Amino acid sequence: MYITEKVNPILEALVTAVLLERPEDPSFFMLKWLCEQTKSLDGGGASTSGQGASTSEEIESVKAEIAKLKERKSQLLALKTGEKKEDKGDEGLDTKSTKSTKADDDEDEEEEDDDEDAPDMPPLPPPGMNRGPRQSVSAEAYGAWNKKDDNFVAPVYEKSEDAMKRIQGCLGSSFLFSSLEEEEMKTVILALKEKAVEPKTRIIQQGDDGNSMFIIEEGDVDCLKKIGSEEKVVKKCGPGDAFGELALLYNCPRAASVEAATKCLVWELDRETFNRIVKDSAAKKRTTYTEFLKKIPLFHNMDEYEMMTIADALKVESHETSGTQIIQQGETGDKFFIVIDGDCVAKKSFTPGSDPRQVMVHKSGDYFGELAIIQNEPRAASVFTSTDKVKLLSMERKTFKRLLGPIEDILRREAKRYE
Repeated sequence: MYITEKVNPILEALVTAVLLERPEDPSFFMLKWLCEQTKSLDGGGASTSGQGASTSEEIESVKAEIAKLKERKSQLLALKTGEKKEDKGDEGLDTKSTKSTKADDDEDEEEEDDDEDAPDMPPLPPPGMNRGPRQSVSAEAYGAWNKKDDNFVAPVYEKSEDAMKRIQGCLGSSFLFSSLEEEEMKTVILALKEKAVEPKTRIIQQGDDGNSMFIIEEGDVDCLKKIGSEEKVVKKCGPGDAFGELALLYNCPRAASVEAATKCLVWELDRETFNRIVKDSAAKKRTTYTEFLKKIPLFHNMDEYEMMTIADALKVESHETSGTQIIQQGETGDKFFIVIDGDCVAKKSFTPGSDPRQVMVHKSGDYFGELAIIQNEPRAASVFTSTDKVKLLSMERKTFKRLLGPIEDILRREAKRYE
């Protein structure tokens, strides 16, 4: 739960930002990215007023992580320039050395010519990781594995309608596939390969390169990690759970072994289909929705990272016909909506039993549903589609509170538009 709720959102946003920017110096880019989250290196830009001790502790934790990253950056730059850290002093760690001789420069250029596609220096492994033989992570990040084939066609394994519905039910509960459009979801489902696994069968081995991920339809599996000289079960997964995705998301070796605890039926998705459809869809969704949010005045004062984080959290809802009810007056509000395409109307009954009257029209770029969330009150009005083919972006209450806290005051001020 800690990994899912705390670590994964940060890692996903960081890795996506790195992959989108492809910086020459990824360590410095990541350091800068993390610093931007706290507004300054010492966390001074983040206000803790009214937040309690937990926020202060979180800021201290972030400051400690930044200090570690600064040290990592220093080590990388020291290795990159070929000079010892102690000979350069603190200032030399942040700039290229001006004392390198021409012979040194020539030698560096010759080494770069020998391997033009190689990075200046592969990033250091996280503390405690045994590097072992050279893994595929560097090759994939910088080499031929990262090149896309324009003629890529996803594999197709024919399935019955019943099987496709069952698989869609499994995928629907996974955050990895939440950004897929209908056609993309169908492509992924057809690309999944059925695999029956007997009890005690090792499906994934810790340390191996990851070539596929799996979704469980039936049965249970144990996730085992080598701790000291023995393997220990660190997690159990059951129907609807996905595993093996981390190696594909972050291009790293398998972080744990997975073994069937009972007889299992799993669906296997290959690396290339995952990269071309699932990863690409997430990146495309982020770009499209970020550009859309930039056009809405409500989000004008947000920085790029905050807007991208919101874009990642938004889900698409489509309504094909006019008159479809989206929210009901008097119900508990658990979602916030933004209109992408089409129009919606808000209708309100001012006295019990009276006919509802139209009080507002919501067009593309407008939002609704926020009052019930920020005021913890029932829905003040009902909202219906007023045109065919209405497309909305929605955000659940918990995510709304976490991501839109900085603009809650603006939303409260804007509530006068309902009067």
